[in-house]
Amino acid sequence: MTDTSGTGPIGAGGRPMAPRRVLVLLRHAKAERPTGGPDAERPLTARGHADAAAAGAWLDHGGYLPTVVFCSPAKRTRQTWHDAALGMAAPPTRPARAASPASDGPTGTVRSSVATPPAATGTRAGVPAVRYDQRIYHGYATDLLDLVRSTDPDATTLLLIGHNPTISELSTLLDPVHADPDGLRTSGIVVHGIDGEWAGVREQAGPIVKWHTARG
Repeated sequence: MTDTSGTGPIGAGGRPMAPRRVLVLLRHAKAERPTGGPDAERPLTARGHADAAAAGAWLDHGGYLPTVVFCSPAKRTRQTWHDAALGMAAPPTRPARAASPASDGPTGTVRSSVATPPAATGTRAGVPAVRYDQRIYHGYATDLLDLVRSTDPDATTLLLIGHNPTISELSTLLDPVHADPDGLRTSGIVVHGIDGEWAGVREQAGPIVKWHTARG
């Protein structure tokens, strides 16, 4: 991804196509280096906090305010959402469901304790519904795609905040032609257009319409 905004597919009259729904993928902002403690507890750096707020401001300016937010429960992603929400002048929280870890068979992979969680409820008084899900931290790109499919059908814009390599791999699943092979940088944003229902999102059917790397 470049450090500047980019525009994807163009429709009639030279105007960018307006998808029916929008999926925004945001990689967490710059975090502190590992210090021997749990990886999930690594916080953002000062630069990371500024970049996350800049990401939120960019989303606000571009008209990509989320209806629903799916976020990894790791500290650096939670902080990224908090700062991004402040940057977009949106309240950073409303009562959210944090998924409890549970063992998922012999691989030891941690998943949400709810195999098929109910769809997020959308907005209420302009505040996004937020769901913290372990699959975004521990899962695979296909797990994230399944999570996207669980989105409330009334939601128009979904913001998913996660980690590399998985979040970049999801972008590649949706648009293998235009996805950056180097993946998202910290605070990197890629916007995919979804023309059908969330439940029917398929691989190679979510074209990239915008990308940006936020810097505060």
